[in-house]
Amino acid sequence: MKIQDVIQYLETLAPLDYAESFDNVGLLVGNAQEPFRGALITLDTLEEVVEEAIQRDCNLIVSFHPIIFSGLKSLTGKTYVERAVIKAIEHHIAIYSLHTALDNSFSGVNARICDQLALSERKILLPQPHTIEQLITYVPSEHAQALREKLFEAGGGNIGNYSHCSFNLQGVGTYQGNQHSHPTIGERGVFHQEEETRISIIFPKHLRTKVLQALFTHHPYEEVAYEILSLENEHQHIGLGMIGLLPSPMEEKDFLLYVKERMQTSCIRHSPFLGKKIQKVAVLGGSGASAIGACLKAGCDAYITADVKYHEFFKAEGRILLADIGHYESEQFTKMLLWEQLTKKFPIFAFYLANTNTNPINYL
Repeated sequence: MKIQDVIQYLETLAPLDYAESFDNVGLLVGNAQEPFRGALITLDTLEEVVEEAIQRDCNLIVSFHPIIFSGLKSLTGKTYVERAVIKAIEHHIAIYSLHTALDNSFSGVNARICDQLALSERKILLPQPHTIEQLITYVPSEHAQALREKLFEAGGGNIGNYSHCSFNLQGVGTYQGNQHSHPTIGERGVFHQEEETRISIIFPKHLRTKVLQALFTHHPYEEVAYEILSLENEHQHIGLGMIGLLPSPMEEKDFLLYVKERMQTSCIRHSPFLGKKIQKVAVLGGSGASAIGACLKAGCDAYITADVKYHEFFKAEGRILLADIGHYESEQFTKMLLWEQLTKKFPIFAFYLANTNTNPINYL
C-alpha cells in the first residue's frame, strides 16, 4: 500500500474540489508513491508534531490545517513553518491537509460538532455555489437504458434523498462521417438519421472525471456529443456550517454550560442573553463570524463558532445568542473523526492521534 491509497480515500471523505478558493489543501510535502508505513493525525503540523511522527515511525501526517498556506520563498528554518517543512523533508514524511474541503463536507468538521451537541435534523448553513453540474448527451435509443445505468453507477443522477434521476427526450439525430470515420451505425460518407434519446443528469462536480469516463467507455458512438453545464442549484450536502435542533429547548445559561462541557472548552465569549430558550442552533468550526447574517436569516436561536471580533458581536442585533468557544476548541474533535474513518477503512495499518497539543492560545 502507498501513501496515495490513503490520500485517495481521504478525498472521498473531503473532495478537494470543494475547498475554499483561498485555501491550500492536498499533498503539501512528500511523495505520494512512497510505501505507506503509518500516519499521524493532527490539527496543525508543527516541528514537534513532525518529531512525534518520526518517533512513531509514521511517514504521513494528516493535518487539518495546512502548514504551507501562502507559499514559501525560502527554506532556511527561520520560521516555525520552514522548520516543520525541513524536518518533514529530511525524514521523508509526507504532509497532507484537508482544511476547508473537510469543512464543506456534510460528514466533516461541523457534523462532528453536531454529534458532540446531539443536534438532529441537520442541514447546511451556507451551501456552496457552483457544486452541481449537468451532463447532456445523445445516444441511440436502444442503448439509452444501458448508458443511463453506467452514468448512475459513476455517481450521476443523485438529488437529495433520490437516486437514478434523469430526464429523457426522444428525437432524431443526424450525421455524416468523412473518409476517416468509422461509424458504429450507418456508413462512411452516407448521410444518416438515427432515433436517439437525449439524456440529462446532474452530478456533484468532483465526479466529473468519473462520469465522463463512464460516458466515453459505454457510449456506442465513435464521436460522443455531450454538453456539461455548471448549475446555480444548491447542493444540500456541500457547504460551510450546519444547523440542527437540540433534543429539547434550554435556557440560555444552561445551554452555554452544556456547550462548555460537551465542547471541552474553558472559556466562552458570548453576546447578551435575550431571555428566550435555545433549540435551533447553528455551528461553524473555526472563524465563522461571516455567517452571522445567514444564522439570523435561518431563524437560529444560537450560533456557535470562533474568532468573533468585538464589533462583530453587535451583529447579533438582539435576535441571536452568539457563542465564541475558541478556534482550537471548535475543531479539536476533527482528529478523532479522521482517525475513526481511516482505521475503519485500513484496519491493519497504523494510524495515531497526535499527542502534541497544538493550541497556540492559553487561558489564565
